[in-house]
Amino acid sequence: MRNDNPNVHRVTRTLLISGFRGFLILILVVQAIQMVGQEKTKEKGKKKELTSPAPQLPIPSGKRLKELAPIDGSAKILVGGSINQDDIGTTAETIANREFDFITPGNEFKQSGIHPEPGVWKWTKPDAWIERCAQKKQVMRLHAPISPQCSEWAEKDERTGEELLKNLEEYVEAICKRYNGQPHVRWMDVVNETITDKGEWFGPREGTGKWENPWPKIGFDESDPLKTPLYIKRAFEIATEHAPKIKLLVNQHAGMEEAMWQKVRALVVYLRKHKLRVDGIGWQAHIDTGFEKDPKNMKALHDLIDWAHANDLEFHVTENTVWLKKDKQDYASQAETFAAIVRALLEHRTKGVVTWNAWQMRESDTKRPELKGTIFDNDGQPKPAYFAVQRELLRATN
Repeated sequence: MRNDNPNVHRVTRTLLISGFRGFLILILVVQAIQMVGQEKTKEKGKKKELTSPAPQLPIPSGKRLKELAPIDGSAKILVGGSINQDDIGTTAETIANREFDFITPGNEFKQSGIHPEPGVWKWTKPDAWIERCAQKKQVMRLHAPISPQCSEWAEKDERTGEELLKNLEEYVEAICKRYNGQPHVRWMDVVNETITDKGEWFGPREGTGKWENPWPKIGFDESDPLKTPLYIKRAFEIATEHAPKIKLLVNQHAGMEEAMWQKVRALVVYLRKHKLRVDGIGWQAHIDTGFEKDPKNMKALHDLIDWAHANDLEFHVTENTVWLKKDKQDYASQAETFAAIVRALLEHRTKGVVTWNAWQMRESDTKRPELKGTIFDNDGQPKPAYFAVQRELLRATN
């Protein structure tokens, strides 16, 4: 039966509106509770990055590597290790804390991790490292170069030189201003892997997800015979201005290829000619077992260290792995190769600064775990290589 009473209609509308408003309020309350929960979860996650307890491991015999080469410089060599944020709370952290007071975070300070594209900044992980190392009284090298380890945004074929330059300038200036003046931040890789092992400037490739270097799209210094990529010069201009308290490094990969290292030398001369500060050169020594058995390799290494010190440059082995052949797990020979690299550094330690850095703690922490290139195994146990490094340091410091 139809009811035409207006009072009934008003009451009905009022009830409907009130019910709808109540429903909306309930939804908002639920959303607010969820947001609070999410924020608490985020905060717990941030705290975990600094406080996750690392598991216990048996302590190897002999002195710890950091005792043999303390960060006070008394041994005239510093030894350190690299570890990634994801390995905090694992046996990799146990090893790093036990053996090293000189830490190089693996990837968290790179462009891809901090400023991967316009308008995007990610400081949580790098800030956590800065705080963590300060708490543990560890010194740091920021592996923060303009390099092939860049974001997918930077790698895209349509990316222009102007876009890349703006991103580079924002990133390098921000990281320098943020961490300059932190007393435990001693070094920073400004550029990395700029030159191929053939002595050519490393450049972009088609597509994304490949090992490539898009930054040369910014251009080259055509006024100089070296034709240095402008991104290198610009990165050092910014770092020289905004990171006066951090030592600045040119970092380079591959082996002891003559054409490559001659170009590195020329690059240092070029940068200094333009009144830019270069404090050291670094070598990412990802080498095969038996590297030292080729006398050309060791002569080239000694010559490079001599040249660095003669030109008031520090020399850093910024990364060191020694790969085993898949079909030949010769740990004794691997140990000999590690020892040869450390021994070479020790021979030059009275003439200038030398450092050695173990790249990652365990085999599984590397991108090539099947080649077992680290001084500890996947269980966190020391391999013969660890004791070989220990012996070299002990012999030199006694």
